[in-house]
Amino acid sequence: RRLAGADDAPAPRVVVAPVRAVLQPQVKGLSRLAPVRLRAGAEHDPARLEAELVAAAYNRVDLVERRGEFAVRGGIVDVFDPTHDHPVRVDFFGDTVEEMRFFTVADQRSMDGTLDEFTAVPCRELLITPEVRARAAALAGDHPELSEMLERIAQGQACEGMEALIPALVPELELLTDAMPADTMVLVADPELVRTRADELVRTSREFLHASWAAAASGGRAPIDLAASTYRELEQVREHVLDGGRSWWGLSAFAGSPDGVAGPGGESGPVGPGVEPVGPWHGDTGAVVEAVRADLARGWRVVLSVEGPGLARRMHELLADNDIGSHLAAELAEEPPRGQVTIITSPLRNGLRVPAAELTLIAGGDLSSQPQAEHGSRRMPARRRNQVQPLELRPGDPLVHEQHGVGRFVELTQRAVGGATREYLVIEYAPSKRGRPGDRLYLPMDQLDQVTRYVGGEAPALDRMGGAEWRQRKSRAKRAVREIAAGLIKLYAARQATRGHAFGPDTPWQREMEDAFLHTETPDQLACINDVKHDMEQIVPMDRLVSGDVGYGKTEIAVRAAFKAVQDGKQVAVLVPTTLLVQQHAQTFADRYAGFPVVVEQLSRFQSDERSARTIDGLASGRVDVVIGTHRLLSDRIRFKDLGLVIIDEEQRFGVEHKEALKKLRVNVDVLSMSATPIPRTLEMAVTGIREMSTIATPPEERHPVLTFAGPHDEGQVVAAVRRELAREGQVFLVHNRVQDIDRVAARLRDLVPEARVAVAHGQMSEKQLEKVMVDFWQRRADVLVCTTIVEAGLDVSTANTLIVDRADRMGLSQLHQLRGRVGRGRERGYAYFLYPPEKTLTATAHDRLAALAANADLGAGMAIAMKDLEIRGAGNLLGDEQSGHIADVGFDLYLRLVGEAVAEFKAGGPVEAEQPMRIELPVDAHLPVDYVDSERLRLDVYKRIAEVRSERELDELRAELVDRYGPPPRPAELLLSVASFRLLCRGVGLTEVVAQGNQIRFAPLAGRSGPDGAGIALPESRQLRLNRLYPGAVVKHAANMLLVPAPRTAPIGGHMVTDEELIAWAGDVVTAILAPDPPRTGGAGAGADGSR
Repeated sequence: RRLAGADDAPAPRVVVAPVRAVLQPQVKGLSRLAPVRLRAGAEHDPARLEAELVAAAYNRVDLVERRGEFAVRGGIVDVFDPTHDHPVRVDFFGDTVEEMRFFTVADQRSMDGTLDEFTAVPCRELLITPEVRARAAALAGDHPELSEMLERIAQGQACEGMEALIPALVPELELLTDAMPADTMVLVADPELVRTRADELVRTSREFLHASWAAAASGGRAPIDLAASTYRELEQVREHVLDGGRSWWGLSAFAGSPDGVAGPGGESGPVGPGVEPVGPWHGDTGAVVEAVRADLARGWRVVLSVEGPGLARRMHELLADNDIGSHLAAELAEEPPRGQVTIITSPLRNGLRVPAAELTLIAGGDLSSQPQAEHGSRRMPARRRNQVQPLELRPGDPLVHEQHGVGRFVELTQRAVGGATREYLVIEYAPSKRGRPGDRLYLPMDQLDQVTRYVGGEAPALDRMGGAEWRQRKSRAKRAVREIAAGLIKLYAARQATRGHAFGPDTPWQREMEDAFLHTETPDQLACINDVKHDMEQIVPMDRLVSGDVGYGKTEIAVRAAFKAVQDGKQVAVLVPTTLLVQQHAQTFADRYAGFPVVVEQLSRFQSDERSARTIDGLASGRVDVVIGTHRLLSDRIRFKDLGLVIIDEEQRFGVEHKEALKKLRVNVDVLSMSATPIPRTLEMAVTGIREMSTIATPPEERHPVLTFAGPHDEGQVVAAVRRELAREGQVFLVHNRVQDIDRVAARLRDLVPEARVAVAHGQMSEKQLEKVMVDFWQRRADVLVCTTIVEAGLDVSTANTLIVDRADRMGLSQLHQLRGRVGRGRERGYAYFLYPPEKTLTATAHDRLAALAANADLGAGMAIAMKDLEIRGAGNLLGDEQSGHIADVGFDLYLRLVGEAVAEFKAGGPVEAEQPMRIELPVDAHLPVDYVDSERLRLDVYKRIAEVRSERELDELRAELVDRYGPPPRPAELLLSVASFRLLCRGVGLTEVVAQGNQIRFAPLAGRSGPDGAGIALPESRQLRLNRLYPGAVVKHAANMLLVPAPRTAPIGGHMVTDEELIAWAGDVVTAILAPDPPRTGGAGAGADGSR
């Protein structure tokens, strides 16, 4: 964002900067860097745009998923500028910018509305100019330990961490104040704190530089002098400012502060601001009212500034209820009157008291401890679309084919057959005879829906094509799955029979409370909130499970559901597994409900007996609206006046006896369960309508991927990592998974970083001890938590953004992935260090695991496997752990498909005919040309989605998405969509084969009735006549149950068979005229005497 100011907009009058921005030197001339600008309707050569983006340090990829990336697909360029919330899609017509729109990362679809202009600011401080490349090439020979990085820079490639080399590669650096005009005033707020902070920063940056170069140079100190990039001393900066003729002022609470004031000549003298802070009240409206009353009684003026007109009206009502006069003002044009409160709306964050003026100003941030909403961030589209998760297949990856079982992926290949080009997926199976090469299956892309990726534990043995063993394993899994489906159906039927409370529609207060949400909801969150509200408004009690990774916004769903229940006069119980979560949730709920008449209380061991007794009385009398507690809520002492909703967080962490008590609590009450173990979306689809489930799979847009480092353990680096996090005022998790010597590790860290407050947590501590440590860490009474993997589950500490894992070589991929999910959850960048002992050799698997983590900072392929691992756990929680053997037999994705089929059977009340594989082999040139979708993984993704289409609506959506992401489809791609539409038509009439056979086209099988002798199939007489009339020479083969129709030709004599669009249209006509059922006729005219036609 520092680079975003480099623009030809008018220079800002006031620059607010943290101390680190003032102390850190930057590349000279940053303020003059020209951003890349585009205007709709203007000429701009796409090749030039590409060169400009590369020069501005953007990274070219095939799919834009994070800031600083761009992708080029024909006449479409996607760019993710670091200062925007969403990436932008630029559509060219020749060299003209035709249209620009924002799009969402999750589904890659354009958002509504277009942009007139777009600016992409440089992505990095170090831009790879010809001078920088030359300097890097010259240095590479002298510094072998940095040669890899320097060589990449010399070749013009940006790489992580290259900014550290700025002093060696750039001739001149300057300070922020140098870029400001000559008459600038520098005003230092709280000089004492600023000086302490500046000293810390200078020390940390020097240490960090040494440590990172020691690591880069494998133990030896790096010989390049990088001191120029470390932070300057505050005193140096001050002298530099005064030497340049600017003035230096201090704003201090202490008179005569040593940094007081220095004008251009350096003279100084104290000036007291005479203001005091107000609040904060953390959502306690009673305390706000009393403070206001006291100030009015002293004859002061009181102004209350809140964020929106809704909250302003409500504060007006609240004050009136407490006999305090107030009025709403549009703006403060003149002095506010004494004796009553003036309420205005403004985005002001914090207020102040000015005793000299007898004025108190209270702002929104003083009322609640929540940060204010960020306005101007674009709303995400409310429709939940399919997330784009390309099938990343590497040669050798195991796949499951529904008919043939487990095989190995070889390659994608294009073949021309009968004049038509098609693309095939090649799968290798076990050899049918010993000593022979494996059998290969060439799978046409329109049958890709038969293939799923194999996930399920260890690498599986390959099946033989057509072998009996696969069929046996599959039928075993089918039987097991049927039992599950039967159990689910029973539960469902029982629940449908009970009657509960149907909640009313949303109130205006509900909408106000929701509008005050700080973040932009993700499409999944919105879909989930709507599901929950819909369930609450039904008479049947809700029983919905919401699953999603920690930090994906489940708590907000609970907050909204609870508020809805309270609006209907019902009480809400929120049940959580740990005392720490009680406190976290209580804080969140109180903050979100600030300014509304909702009473939130907590029940846990941390409450005094007196407070607990008061809460329990409040529940019985109805004074308490929402109670958040541990399993204490399930004790017999607790009685609710009118319980309407129970919210259970992390249901799988409650024991058996708690679950029994829960069953009593849930009778006729709406229940919302939440789980952080991700449950696969495919499973959600499979059991839709039986167990109500919602999955949240899109992370909030502002989260950055965690920067991940895997390498040998080095004390200097650990110390530097801890100090750097402390310099950001953050916290650190240090995971050491051996209880025996965890205290020794903590003691060593205290010696190395004496200023850090270190706490220890592990599973062998008593529950009370453990909880106290966790709460201390959450309330920031400790800086570093040295702990075992106990932090894996459910802990949300947004200020902890550095994770150091000791002996990472001993942990599994999904465990490491979950640990990494603890950091980088806010807007700050997260850092994860996975370390192993330098003297030990890594096993091959440990090496692969750490390499997968380091390579996939985002949720890429290796991570997708870890996610699957967690999903299998999630499915196990839901369907019963004994299913894991069957999951390993057939692979997870196929297993979930079987669950879906079994559920559908029970719902239909009888066997549902399994979908047969389709074969459409016609001379039609239907494929995705490489110049239309050039990335293999994205091509595979499109093929798979076309194969899975089951309705014309889905096909239309997919076509719209292709146009949006890749531009208008070329002819072969259009034909691919036409073939998909034809497949839908065939599936609707029961055809599974349409194949060119010599000069004829074969349609099979024929659904219908038996022939006169009971053998085969006969067409109705009217159809037979129509067939003879329209298609002379067509034959129905009764015994083989097929129809053979002479293929259409370009000329009756000497012509050849028609192909492509004409052939598909002709085949569609045959199916519609001969095989599709007639539409029902209206009126009686067409019916015979016996009602038959």
